[in-house]
Amino acid sequence: MPLTTLIESLERLDEAHLRMLDLAAVKKQTIMDNKVNGLIDIMNQESKLMKQIGILEEARSEAAYAYIQSVGIRSNLQLNLTELTRLVFDPEDKMRLQHIQQKLSDTLHRLKHANDLNQKLIEQSLSFIDYSLDLLVGRPNQEFTYHHPSDKSSGSARPGIFDARG
Repeated sequence: MPLTTLIESLERLDEAHLRMLDLAAVKKQTIMDNKVNGLIDIMNQESKLMKQIGILEEARSEAAYAYIQSVGIRSNLQLNLTELTRLVFDPEDKMRLQHIQQKLSDTLHRLKHANDLNQKLIEQSLSFIDYSLDLLVGRPNQEFTYHHPSDKSSGSARPGIFDARG
């Protein structure tokens, strides 16, 4: 039955996105612990999972098309789940489809929130690294050419807080 195939493909998609959500939680802790190698491993796992999600999404699309064909629509429409639900007349099947739609939607919203948080953490880490480098290296507009000590026209005070000549 095409509708059962569609619902099963949606459940597999939800499971894959839940695994992405688990990886996002591990990624958050890895970012906060500043473990670069762990972050690379997680990103590799995410890449593999994204390929799997792409395959699952293609299977979902094919199952949706098969269902549309089974109800007598001979078009190549790309309907979303809400539109597909309108084509289901059995109340039990309609409820199953709406349930998995809501479950998948909730998972995707949670995943988006986790990804947004991880992006902000990475941006903060990069800002902190940039700030730390500025402190270590000095001001970027600081002149590094030689000026005679009696030359007051350089307009720049000596860097540092300790004056050994005093």
